[in-house]
Amino acid sequence: MASATVLVIHPGALGDVLLGIPALRSLRARHPGKRLVLAAQPHLGRMLVALGEADQASAFESLGLESLFVDDGGPAAAPAIRDAACVVCWFGSGDPTFTRRLRALAPSAVVASAAGDGTCAVWQHLAATVGSEEPAAREPAVVSRDFAAEGRDALSEAGWDGHTPVLVVHVGAGGLAKRWPVEGFAQVIAAVARRHDVAVAIHEGPADAGAVATLAGRIDGAFVLKRLELPRLAGALRHAAAWLGNDSGVTHLAAAVGVPTVALFSAENVAWRSWSPTSHVVVIDPTRVTTEHVAAVTAALHDRLGR
Repeated sequence: MASATVLVIHPGALGDVLLGIPALRSLRARHPGKRLVLAAQPHLGRMLVALGEADQASAFESLGLESLFVDDGGPAAAPAIRDAACVVCWFGSGDPTFTRRLRALAPSAVVASAAGDGTCAVWQHLAATVGSEEPAAREPAVVSRDFAAEGRDALSEAGWDGHTPVLVVHVGAGGLAKRWPVEGFAQVIAAVARRHDVAVAIHEGPADAGAVATLAGRIDGAFVLKRLELPRLAGALRHAAAWLGNDSGVTHLAAAVGVPTVALFSAENVAWRSWSPTSHVVVIDPTRVTTEHVAAVTAALHDRLGR
């Protein structure tokens, strides 16, 4: 019996996994009728299933891939690799032993870097690894009505009045080197508020409390969205007029679900930009605030909000 699954392996963080969406869509188009299984961090796999970009989530650690890095490591524990019709592994490509042993289990497996070589955007590299010269349509991922309703409730509970356009701001990031100073955000929001009637929601992730408190203290009427689970955050974002944020997983999520997004990237990280047409990158220096960068970010946000 022919296998009914396509297995994609990506153990990366939220933004890294979201960059694979065009490739996942291409795989679905190439393998109609087969279930696309995403082996990732469990909460991220569930997120991609919730968005309809994968059919099933599998925990990356359940595959037993660590055994493939040594010749005497024994067989991989999970049958998922041997039984799949197609295997795409964005992990371990730099290790020849791993690659050889994985292909012994799945001879036609694609084993490729999750990052590429910097000659194109990462999402384009990932799409190319699955043979896609014309990546699948880049329309927004679909957020279900249930999650959109939960997200609306989360916004209301945090302080939204239910009708003023919402600007969601994210001052955090996975590393300090990706964080534009809070002062830059404060100057941009002050300039935007002079032209647009917006409610400012500040998103707070697990390591963002200090920066969020500082920014909230600078903006009258701002409210805080605290550590929402990803599906609920995606639901809240369906009600946002715009998003302003550092290079981070949640900024990628905002773009992926179609929010008009201003994403702040350092020059060396631009290759990690989103595939979404609703995302606009502004290159900034994360170590300082300059008049030129404040003006560029402000202008981009004016555009997202309709001038």
